[in-house]
Amino acid sequence: MAKYLVIVESPAKVKTIQKFLGKNYEVTASNGHVRDLPKSQLGIDVEHDFEPKYITIRGKGDILAKLRKEVKKADKIYLATDPDREGEAISWHLEQALHLEDKKVCRISFNEITKNAVKAALKTPREVDIDLVNAQQARRMLDRMVGYKISPLLWAKVKRGLSAGRVQSVALRMICDREEEINAFIPKEYWTVEAQLGIEGEKRPLTAKFHGDASGKLEILDVHEFEALKKKLENAEYQALEVKRGERTKKAPFPFTTSTLQQEASKALNFSIQKTMRIAQQLYEGVDIKGQGTVGLITYLRTDSVRISEEAAQAAQDYITKSYGEEYASGQLGEKSKSAKIQDAHEAIRPSDITRTPALVKESLSRDQFRLYQLIWKRFTASRMCGAVYETTSIVIGADEYRFHVSASKLKFDGFLSVYSEGEEDKGKGNVLVNSIDESSKLTLKELEGKQHFTQPPSHYTEASLVKTLEELGIGRPSTYSPTITTILGRRYIVKENKNLYVTELGEVVNAIMKESFPTIVDESFTANMELLLDKVEDGSVSWKAVVSNFYPDLEEAVEAAEKDLEKIKIEDEVTDVICEECGRNLVVKYGPHGKFLACPGFPECRNTKPYLEKTGIKCPLCQKEVVLKKTKKGRKYYGCEDNPDCEFMSWQKPSEKPCPKCGGYMVERGNKLACADKQCGYSENRLKEES
Repeated sequence: MAKYLVIVESPAKVKTIQKFLGKNYEVTASNGHVRDLPKSQLGIDVEHDFEPKYITIRGKGDILAKLRKEVKKADKIYLATDPDREGEAISWHLEQALHLEDKKVCRISFNEITKNAVKAALKTPREVDIDLVNAQQARRMLDRMVGYKISPLLWAKVKRGLSAGRVQSVALRMICDREEEINAFIPKEYWTVEAQLGIEGEKRPLTAKFHGDASGKLEILDVHEFEALKKKLENAEYQALEVKRGERTKKAPFPFTTSTLQQEASKALNFSIQKTMRIAQQLYEGVDIKGQGTVGLITYLRTDSVRISEEAAQAAQDYITKSYGEEYASGQLGEKSKSAKIQDAHEAIRPSDITRTPALVKESLSRDQFRLYQLIWKRFTASRMCGAVYETTSIVIGADEYRFHVSASKLKFDGFLSVYSEGEEDKGKGNVLVNSIDESSKLTLKELEGKQHFTQPPSHYTEASLVKTLEELGIGRPSTYSPTITTILGRRYIVKENKNLYVTELGEVVNAIMKESFPTIVDESFTANMELLLDKVEDGSVSWKAVVSNFYPDLEEAVEAAEKDLEKIKIEDEVTDVICEECGRNLVVKYGPHGKFLACPGFPECRNTKPYLEKTGIKCPLCQKEVVLKKTKKGRKYYGCEDNPDCEFMSWQKPSEKPCPKCGGYMVERGNKLACADKQCGYSENRLKEES
């Protein structure tokens, strides 16, 4: 009997796939990549047409030796690595490393690890797609060039083993730019006005929001404007001018892509991006389900498409019709405009079998596996259902020359909301539908309320919002979002506090160097265009070596220029007036993984170190002692009193010695302005004028 060998990437898949195949099949794993560029050198021969120099990854020798033994026994080899660029490249590397030239070799791929999908893949084998391989090679080499050429410069500049990455540097810049926007933001005051209006025959008053006058919207900017408006509105006559009744349909959401799954798992389950991908990988590779054995619960987790197969669509329609009723089954998925940034290589993320409900598998899953599977199952099921229908009423109310607006809605048909809802749905909130009002109705003013607000700065990036922005800008691809964020967190360039991402001092230093010396590398448009070029390599329309050879000379030139500049601005240790208690030397400022610290220059004989508290020369607004620059435990910068904890003063923005001329409080630096720390005061002035 013929012997067939199936090679997959992950050992976790072996058990799942083996049970689908007969005794003539042997399933084994490569444990991911087996070859890569060497760590000790660039590994790219720039003098000879940019040929990569691949070597066996350390520790993979035994795995390759075992695979070679299995290959000798087999009549036919199936390479069944993941269905993406990286998986295709692993299959190609296996071909080269195992010397399969004289063997019958087939490449198979499947979007879900189910019996039908695996059997179908075996019936439709193909050759390794060299265009996919080349797209992955090009990405790997571009990342290697950036990392191995720029990292030594960062080492020289900051004196420690820092590193730079092609996509990570852009993500870091985005976070730094957002931090600058937030620090420079000046809050502006505005007011909203609501009127409680009585309707004849109705016990419950109607809440109407002030809009403006007959010519359009009006803004109320301070309490004086509100008080003047209030006098006019208290004596006005209120009448309904326009009443519109109708229906609004809220469309069902699309099934998850990698990006939207990461975002929703962060929002709904409080999962980090890394945790979401790790658990999704487990669900894809297979979980031991009671009575069913090892089962792959979801389809492939790295995708930017919302497309689903006809079989899955039909199975979903049958399930929804049977479980919820025919009126809930939509029969088709809404069309989504396809961006040039979408590869559309795989289906959306969905359950491999919709009849395998979360309740059926709950006992076999860990708590986190269950929560993520339930999220995926509900989202996919909802995507195949009809939209939710609301009855709506929109009313324009006249108060002499002014206008108020009222909006009310009531859920008429829950549709997909019976399964899934994102965040808070408008159930029981706001106004109820009022049928007793028409365009001739008179209303009476019960109460008029004005509320003071202040405009808010842009939000700090979270992992979820950063992924969303990276996707919108076309930076990175589904497989790169998680490692990109994990890397800059791991390098301590950013820290995460209560979901928000903040730049550390180390991150600011690295970003400043990258912006100054390598502006192209950290340019969002350049990085997005590079992704489009890699997509063109994948479809065979652009040569991968053309992409690499065009990129390298500009990088080399920038590195050479930066090396000259770095020699001129090489930083010596900054000597402080703080004396080492152990040996009497003056301590110097050093850089570590968490930023600056004080250390004895007598190292290694003297190993004394101290936290670095940078003096600002500014007196504390509370106790008149000095304000120093400090860091939280995670590395985020703030300003506090040197007498802490006796003095509790702290500020995220740098305080100024100049008091606020309006209220006498202290002011802080916000970009090129000085602003009062008390936002109720709202005073600000130009810093440039003050400095001149």
